[in-house]
Amino acid sequence: MDIQQQIKTLSEELRQHNYNYYVLDNPTISDYEFDIKLKQLQELEAKHPEFAETDSPTIRVGGEVTKNFETVVHEHRMYSLDNSYSKEDLLDWETRIKKLVDGKVQYVCELKYDGASISLTYENGVLLRAVTRGDGTQGDNVTANIKTIKSVPLKLKGNYPPKFDIRGEIVLPFEGFNKMNEERIEIGEEPYRNPRNTASGSLKLQDSAEVAKRPLECLLYNITGSNLGINTQFKSLELARQMGFKVPDAAKLVSSIDDVLEFVDYWDVHRHDLPYETDGVVIKVNDLQQQEELGYTAKAPRWAIAYKFKAEQVSTRLNEITYQVGRTGAITPVANLEPVELAGTTVKRASLHNADQIEKLDIRVGDEVFVEKGGEIIPKIIAVDLTKRPADSQPTQYITHCPECNTKLVRQEGEAQHYCPNYNGCNPQIIGRIQHFISRKAMDIEGLGGETVALLVNEGLITNYSDLYELTKEQVMPLERMAEKSADNLVKGIEASKKIPFERVLYALGIRYVGETVAKKLAKHYKNIDVLSQATIIDLVTVDEIGIKIAESVVDFFASEENIHIIERLKSFGVQLTLSEDVLANQTDKLKGQIFVVSGVFETVSRTELKKLIEDNGGKVSSSISSKTSYLVAGDKMGPSKRDKANNLNIPIVNEKDFLRMII
Repeated sequence: MDIQQQIKTLSEELRQHNYNYYVLDNPTISDYEFDIKLKQLQELEAKHPEFAETDSPTIRVGGEVTKNFETVVHEHRMYSLDNSYSKEDLLDWETRIKKLVDGKVQYVCELKYDGASISLTYENGVLLRAVTRGDGTQGDNVTANIKTIKSVPLKLKGNYPPKFDIRGEIVLPFEGFNKMNEERIEIGEEPYRNPRNTASGSLKLQDSAEVAKRPLECLLYNITGSNLGINTQFKSLELARQMGFKVPDAAKLVSSIDDVLEFVDYWDVHRHDLPYETDGVVIKVNDLQQQEELGYTAKAPRWAIAYKFKAEQVSTRLNEITYQVGRTGAITPVANLEPVELAGTTVKRASLHNADQIEKLDIRVGDEVFVEKGGEIIPKIIAVDLTKRPADSQPTQYITHCPECNTKLVRQEGEAQHYCPNYNGCNPQIIGRIQHFISRKAMDIEGLGGETVALLVNEGLITNYSDLYELTKEQVMPLERMAEKSADNLVKGIEASKKIPFERVLYALGIRYVGETVAKKLAKHYKNIDVLSQATIIDLVTVDEIGIKIAESVVDFFASEENIHIIERLKSFGVQLTLSEDVLANQTDKLKGQIFVVSGVFETVSRTELKKLIEDNGGKVSSSISSKTSYLVAGDKMGPSKRDKANNLNIPIVNEKDFLRMII
């Protein structure tokens, strides 16, 4: 087979695997096998770029950087939808429909997913461009970013119109959103507010490689164009599926408004089981000819309406705005509220996130504010009741200086938050860093908790985490609630932490953006703190999964003389700042790219040791089975649900002996 044919065959195969995985949710090969094939294609295209296809699967990994997003006029306008909030509104809408069209009317009910609207244009079966909704008349060209979303087909299947637009929603599933937030919290960053805003923000990232890392999906719901050969909305959804688009299967064709109301009632309850954020139901007249007859108002189609689910909402008084300082120096404004019951809990406080949010809401002390549970978990202020605003109300002036140390705040270009730059002199930052250092996933110092850290700092006994190793029992005994035994355990816990391995020490240092996973990768690559401290940004970005932000943060950390001094002290106390010889001797890449789930009781090695063997040999350990799992390592007494799920997903199940043979 010649090179051009190899590239063509491999591209077609990978496109099919992407479709199976991201659209059908039915993978037929492991992630490892897919990665091997993708690497082969990348190598072939690099050597023979003249044969690379314009819709090559290698585009999915991103890499294109867009400094300024081109404004594009929509060939077919993207209208808004009229909203309804009651069943009476839906009945009124039906009455208006039946006055305007003759004959029987059928409706298509679809779930309203809460994401970022997008318009995709296809010509001759190939993705031509992707444009955000913008103002409905024109939007931003975000094609490079959209191409990284694997549920967006770059080339269509079957029969398709020669040219058309298809509209949909870019969403971020809860699972991916929660994982992203766990990673942000782990590295000391403010968590993202909600999946919708995060999905929307992702579309405007300049580096498409960063977009590729986010688990975004594209759910399609409407085909627009001329001479499409379809006559109903429901058939257009079926056609979209056949062409390779991800179309939610919740959509239902119904014959009466009573059926519509039944659909609404069902999903008002069952929406909580969905993997995505939903905020309502969209009801459309099914017949496209009737749609054309009904036409549009200045803002919205007459043939469609959105029914919005009710989020529980209460009003209460904003008593005060206070400001918190995080361990990275990030300032978070907090609304202190008159206590109010909401969704089963008493709400007293709500994050206001940043200065932009305060300005957007024009929120002021003394205001009566509307509060709801965002995602029914986190309380958020959604609006101000201006009718109850006091006559002498004054706009909120965001603080200019740190509320703790009075240092002038800084706000970097492109950053939403203000920061206190007083890294070594701001108490909450100092306390936060030491609390992170001693935490369970870091140094795991028994006998030492967050409150005790604050006491130690406030009493002047420590000013950074290296000072912990000079504490004596006599020094800590006078502290509040510190008995002799507690003091003894604290000092012993600090001493025991000297055995914590290098990768966890590296995580404990609290370098911005360096979470557990990144710390492991850096430790494995550089082997010790001295080599890492000399690494340049160019060196760092060559390491697997290390981007420019992480690289800059690492270099900045080691550029600080204070940090270098602290590290030298940690060395002198015997803290592990290099990989052990045993670890170095046992490290291989035999399991690179593979994900394992470990379950049950094992004979030769413990479950903890087994997980370590996986990581030492380049593999990853996951706690739950998904379509991305490479192997389930099954021990004795493993629950049947894991086995059933692995079998349903065609994931290989290996026993302890099988696994150990894999790493010999």
